[in-house]
Amino acid sequence: MVDKLEIDWESGQARIGSSKGVIQCPIDSPETFRALSDAWLKCGWQNKQVYTFTWMGRPVIQLPEDMVRTQEVLYRLRPDVIVETGIAHGGSLIFYASLCKMFGKGRVIGVDIEIRPQNRAALESHEMFDCIELLEGDSNALETVEQVKSMIRPNETVFVMLDGNHTRDHVAQELKNYSPLVTVGSYIVAADGLMQELAGLKRFDDDRPNDDWRTNNPQVAAQAFAKENPNFILETPEFEFNESPLTDPVTYAPGGWLKRIR
Repeated sequence: MVDKLEIDWESGQARIGSSKGVIQCPIDSPETFRALSDAWLKCGWQNKQVYTFTWMGRPVIQLPEDMVRTQEVLYRLRPDVIVETGIAHGGSLIFYASLCKMFGKGRVIGVDIEIRPQNRAALESHEMFDCIELLEGDSNALETVEQVKSMIRPNETVFVMLDGNHTRDHVAQELKNYSPLVTVGSYIVAADGLMQELAGLKRFDDDRPNDDWRTNNPQVAAQAFAKENPNFILETPEFEFNESPLTDPVTYAPGGWLKRIR
């Protein structure tokens, strides 16, 4: 974690401080980009920057780079079904549905413990809704999991995004419940693992304590799941196109991509 960052544009150098000490790097280096990105992610979270975007008219509380990177994977996989836990305003469901439309195949199943009436109405009246199925219920309740399973036909390919309740234990249970749905070569993603890096930080409109995020987060759940399940590996998808020296995405979901390999 970067504790201090100094940029000197005249000299073209950056000084990056962390618990390991201070290093000096050229500004045009992957190390400086990573440090700047880490600072930007934290500052953006504190200022709720992801709460400023919509997709086809619906608020989408996602980092734009995460959306583009996910699109790259989905375009390659062309799954028959995309399952997402956590609906909120429904922007992500609309995003996935619009991709399905462009791909010429696929549909989206959205699960949430509560779908607010105004959000349901907005989704049901949206032009993308014919690719979406909504399911209200606790994502870890047995009846909910069984209902999702019943909505997936034999031999359909499946991609799963876990983006609802982000506590370690809840995500761990979701991984156990929904990973069997994922087809070989596809992924189940534990979103918002960045919480680990945000522990102790405050938002301008929220002073609730979050020190437990250091261990109580989706990234920890994903790491434990990968150790216990030989059918999955932690694998952040490689960039589909890259003419830069950069190899890591700027993401809210570090260490959250689990690929089914068998």
